[in-house]
Amino acid sequence: MQTLLIIGSGDIARRTLPWLRGRFRLLALVRREESAAQWRQLGVLPVHGDLDDRRSLARLRGLADLILHTAPPPGDGPDDRHTRHLLAALAGGKSLPRRLVYISTTGVYGDCDGARIDETRPLRPLTARARRRVDAERRLREFGARLGVTVTLLRAPGIYAADRLPLMRLRAGTPSLAADEDVHTNHIHADDLAAACVAALRHGRANRSINVVDDSTLLAGEYFDRVADAFGLPRPARWPAERLRDHLSPMQWSFLAESRQIGNSRLKSELKLRLRYPTVDSGLAALARSNDSDPPSC
Repeated sequence: MQTLLIIGSGDIARRTLPWLRGRFRLLALVRREESAAQWRQLGVLPVHGDLDDRRSLARLRGLADLILHTAPPPGDGPDDRHTRHLLAALAGGKSLPRRLVYISTTGVYGDCDGARIDETRPLRPLTARARRRVDAERRLREFGARLGVTVTLLRAPGIYAADRLPLMRLRAGTPSLAADEDVHTNHIHADDLAAACVAALRHGRANRSINVVDDSTLLAGEYFDRVADAFGLPRPARWPAERLRDHLSPMQWSFLAESRQIGNSRLKSELKLRLRYPTVDSGLAALARSNDSDPPSC
């Protein structure tokens, strides 16, 4: 049985487990004993290490046949030192992983002024966190090309799920952009992103980027309206950008400063993935049905 090492112990990694358990010997990199105990309960063997401490990653050398890298970059600095440390550890082993799948972000494209784009679009990240993602992608591509490891990059947009909806924002009455200034956004259900990770471990091509987005074509304001309607909440007011910007945090505003419509043909043709929730409407309908009696409070 092959060994699969999970880097990053977040929600998406955990959602892959129903597909991976029984097919692989599963390991997960953890920093804290609390996380280690949680992974053990899920049937995953924890390996202690810290992506900020390169020396602690020495035990990863030659440990796994496949790597699922879901850890985000650090919150500061010009590059992704987490990925830099990980690759240095992996490269020092007597054996190398055959495959590595990394979750990146569609933020690497920057603002496309609403244009329809695919994976051939030049990368022009506008935010520091997106630039760190571009750094991680570059390092991963070079690692794969130099050492013969099949590296697949999954670029994900806004992820939604029961605990990833803007319900608090809607209940607080936070406005959205005026219709004539609205921006195109892209979305994926967390379960479909997890399924794409598993598909990439099976079918991913070397040095290949894949947009993991659904089939929806929505403006940001339309997305907030859809969520509000699905959960019986008032639709948000629409404010012009000049006024709204001062009302939002820099993080919230950054999502409204970029506009793009992203295609997903590679996701379907190369990863052979059939989306469980092909549109935001289908995903929200399923979430609303499962929470009719007690809508999530997030």
